Amino acid sequence: MQTKSNKSAKTKGNFKKIATAASGNFLEMYDLSLYGFYAALIAHIFFPSENEYVSILKSLMAFGSGFLMRPLGAVVLGTYMDKYGRKKGLILTLSLMAIGTITITFCPGYESIGLFAPFIIVLGRLIQGFSAGAELGGVSVYLFEVAPAEKKGLYVAWQSGIQQIGTVFSGAVGVVLFYLLGDEMIALWGWRIPFAIGCFIIPALFLIRKHMIESPEFGSTSKHHSTKEILMSIATNFKLVIAGIFLVTMTTVNFYFLTTYTPTFVSSVLHFSKIESFYAVCIVGLSNFAWLFVGGALSDRFGRKAVLICATLLCILTSYFAMYFLEHHLTFLNLILVLLWFSLIYGIYNGAMIVALTEVMPKSVRVVGFSLSYSLAVAIFGGFTPSFSLYLTKTFDSIAAPSIWLSLAGLLGLLATLFLYWRKDANTMQHL
Repeated sequence: MQTKSNKSAKTKGNFKKIATAASGNFLEMYDLSLYGFYAALIAHIFFPSENEYVSILKSLMAFGSGFLMRPLGAVVLGTYMDKYGRKKGLILTLSLMAIGTITITFCPGYESIGLFAPFIIVLGRLIQGFSAGAELGGVSVYLFEVAPAEKKGLYVAWQSGIQQIGTVFSGAVGVVLFYLLGDEMIALWGWRIPFAIGCFIIPALFLIRKHMIESPEFGSTSKHHSTKEILMSIATNFKLVIAGIFLVTMTTVNFYFLTTYTPTFVSSVLHFSKIESFYAVCIVGLSNFAWLFVGGALSDRFGRKAVLICATLLCILTSYFAMYFLEHHLTFLNLILVLLWFSLIYGIYNGAMIVALTEVMPKSVRVVGFSLSYSLAVAIFGGFTPSFSLYLTKTFDSIAAPSIWLSLAGLLGLLATLFLYWRKDANTMQHL
């Protein structure tokens, strides 16, 4: 039997593994959330236009441009992690991610340096997108490899859980600044303070990752495949990658709808106050955090397939009705209720999806396979969800219009789940 002190030491050791791995996800989501909060100000300062809608759309497109680099980052950095180790790769991704945060913090505005301003912002987003292409996959795989067999869903859920902490923290910083400085000072220079806080956090994150212990599963492998062998294995398993893309689509569309489009949606489309948009994102972040662990635990208890199917069906069947209800009964309370409903669907699904995607990838290419599927889904569907949601809203003159995009994402997630688990069941039968 384990003594109480042994159990306490084991729990502390497990938490340390989780914290050292997932710390970089905090910075990634903190920075992305800030961009969503201040998209209108960033648009005015770096992407000025006589038409406010065009200016904000350019700002959101710049946000989406970083996601185009994620597939390249997934292949290059994911291959590096599968060949040289999770720890080395995650320190490298954190270094590149820091560049994006520093860039937007100190870049002069359009009035000072002209076209160089939007160019520098987009360049910073591209570098950050390149690093993020393998960050999430590397963390998820690491947590999967260090987790006990019966708790893999719960452990891997921490990858997304830390992201939600970053979202809530960014919202809390926004609320504090609002009360300390007010809208006028924030618009002039105060919006840079949250990004500067991110710069101050970076050294602490490096220190945390420096003490990260390499995955025992990776360390126990005597032979690691060459870059050529890894890429050939990915090509051989291209059906898995494509199915993985569709599996992730449900997550990434809902995630960026909730965390990045919501601030713009609340303030610029629904015309609630900026402080209300901060409150909305904080509430959603806390809700996401809770439901992610519920989804992970449910998938450990009842299986990944059952949880994924239930969540995708809820997304397909309820997205339009939830948004239609909000459009015709528009109050801040109803807004929060609708966002919490989408948060429940996202959290339950993602809690099961992340570990499911990790499990279906071959061990030798686990990071690059996971990262490539995830980054392609984000590049094709997720990263442009904020700008596409705004476009649908304006085109159809209806705040319920983005539900079309959400329902499509749910359908792709359902089809991917059915294919992957049909394939898994078929392979199991062949080996009986």
